[in-house]
Amino acid sequence: MWSERGVGDAVGVKYASRVPRPPLDGLIDDLYYLEGAPPYARLTLPPPSALLIVNLGAPFRIRAGTDIQTAEYADGCVVTMPTCAWEFGYPLRTRSVGVHFKPWGLAPFLPMPAAELCDRPVTMEQIWGRPAVAELRDRLATADGPQEMLTLLEQELLRRLCEIAGLRLVRHTSSIIAATNGAVAIGDLSVAAGVSSTHLAQRFKDLIGVTPKRLARTHRFAATVFAIDPAGPIDWADLAGRAGYFDQAHFGHEFRAFTGLTPTRYVEVRRRFLREHPGHVLDSWPLPAD
Repeated sequence: MWSERGVGDAVGVKYASRVPRPPLDGLIDDLYYLEGAPPYARLTLPPPSALLIVNLGAPFRIRAGTDIQTAEYADGCVVTMPTCAWEFGYPLRTRSVGVHFKPWGLAPFLPMPAAELCDRPVTMEQIWGRPAVAELRDRLATADGPQEMLTLLEQELLRRLCEIAGLRLVRHTSSIIAATNGAVAIGDLSVAAGVSSTHLAQRFKDLIGVTPKRLARTHRFAATVFAIDPAGPIDWADLAGRAGYFDQAHFGHEFRAFTGLTPTRYVEVRRRFLREHPGHVLDSWPLPAD
C-alpha cells in the first residue's frame, strides 16, 4: 500500500509512506519519505514504537528525555522505544527517509541490546558504520523519487535482517499488551508463555529496551491521550477511570512522567495550535514543542 500526502493544509511538507513486504511487515509499521519545511519543532509523545531515520538534508536536532541540551544528527539517527517525550527540531528545509518499527522490530538490525539505547538516540554511523551509511545515503540521494528511495531502503533492511533469540516470545507477548491497551496482568503473560517473569523482562529489555510492564504503561498512556478531544470539555476523572488509572492524581503523575506537561497544559497547547492552524490534522502529526 502506497500513500502520499501533505501533512496539514498549510504545513508545506511532503510525506509518502508504504508498508514493506514480508518478512519486514512483521517488524515494521511503515517506511516513509519526508521532505519540506516543517513550521515548528515537534514534541513527540512516547509511542509504543521505534524509529530509524536516514537524513538526506541539513542536520536536525533532538532533545531526548530529561536532557537539557539538544544533540545534532547529520547522517540520521536510531531511537528505540522511548519512555518519555522528546523534542525534534528540523532545519529550514528537511529531507529524509525512515522506518517506523513495531516495538520489537528494530532489534534484528542493532549490534547491541536495545536497553543500551533506551532514551539515548544514536547516529546511523554508530549502528551500521560510516562507510555503509555513506554508501546508502549516496544511493538514496540519487534515486528517482520517493518510491525508488523506499525500495532501496527496504532492500537494505532485507539484506541486514538477521535471526535473533526470543523474538517470537517478545512479539507475541507485546501483541497481547497492545491488543488490551496495556490492561493485562504481566504475571499472567509470563505464565501463559511458560517462562519466568525475570526471563520475559530480560528478553523485552534486550529486544525492545524496556520491560513488559513499561510497555503496558506506554500503550495505556498512548490510548488515553488519543482519546482526548481538545475541542470539547474534558472530564479528567472519567477519562482516568475509563483508562484504568487508580484515580485522577495517578493519571496526572503518569502524564507528567511521560511528557513533562500536566494534562491541562497539554490541552492548552493543542487548543492554541488548532486556533493558529485551522484545518491541520494534529493527531496525524506530533505536538508542537511549547
